Amino acid sequence: MSGFNQQVIEEFRARGGRVGGMFEGASLLLLTTTGARSGRAHTTPAVFTRDGARLLVYASNAGGPRHPAWFHNLRADAQVNVELGTLEGTVERFPATAVVTEGEERDRLFAEQCARDPSFAAYQAATDRPIPVVALHPTDLADPARLRAVAAHLVTVHDELRAELAALRDGLETTAPALGRGLARHCLTLCGALHAHHHNEDSVFDLLERRFPELSGPLDRMRREHRAVARAVDELEALLASGATPATLRPEVDRLSARLEEHFAYEESRLLPLLDPGA
Repeated sequence: MSGFNQQVIEEFRARGGRVGGMFEGASLLLLTTTGARSGRAHTTPAVFTRDGARLLVYASNAGGPRHPAWFHNLRADAQVNVELGTLEGTVERFPATAVVTEGEERDRLFAEQCARDPSFAAYQAATDRPIPVVALHPTDLADPARLRAVAAHLVTVHDELRAELAALRDGLETTAPALGRGLARHCLTLCGALHAHHHNEDSVFDLLERRFPELSGPLDRMRREHRAVARAVDELEALLASGATPATLRPEVDRLSARLEEHFAYEESRLLPLLDPGA
C-alpha cells in the first residue's frame, strides 16, 4: 500500500493535484503528519471536501478495523501540512491545524459525505469503529497573534533541537567500542525530528513569502540550507545503519551541530523581528 500511495503522491505533485486510476475525478489532497513514534514526516493521499474555510478528511482506512496511521499521528500532533491542486495547475502547500470532530457534528458531516459518495457508507458498514471526520483549519498568517505563535514555536523547537544535539554529543563522548542501543535510538529520533521540523517549516515559508515578499531571498537561502541539512542527516543515518562506532559518529555530529547552529541563528535573525516585532 505504501508503494501505491507513493505513486499517487508523485503523480499528484507532477500533475498539479490531478491523478488517474481509482482516484480519477476525486477531490484529493496530500496530508503530511508527524509520526507519533518516529518523529518523521509522513505524507498520505486523502479524499477531502470543503466546509467553509476548513477542509474535511475521513479516517476510513477503506473500512478497515483500525484507524489509519495518519489519524494516530495527528492525535499526537495536530499541526499538519496540506498540499492542494490549484485551478492554475500547480500545487499549493500550507500548514493547518487538525481538529477531530465529535458527537452530532461528526455524525452530520459523515452523513453528508455518505450522501455525496456512497462508498463511505460501505466503509462504515464494514467496521465497528465510527469513522472519524477531521477538520483541517489552514493557518492564517494575517493574524498578528498567529504570527507571534509561529515565532514562539520556532524558538521552542530550535531550543529543543539544540538540547537534543548537545545531549547526543555528550553521549558520544565515550570510550566504548560500539554504539549502545539507547544512544543509537536517540540519534535516530533526532534525525527524524530534524526531517519533520524542516518539512513543516517549508510549508510555513510558502505562506510567509506571500505575507512578506521582502523575505523571498532569505527564505530561498533557508530552503537551500534545509536541503543541505537533510543530506547531512541522511549521511548520518547511513553511518548508523553501517554500525559505525562513537568515534566515527562524533565528528559527523559535531559538523551537523555547527551547521544547524548557523542555520538556526540565521532563521531567527531574519524571521523573529517580522513575526514578533515587540519581542
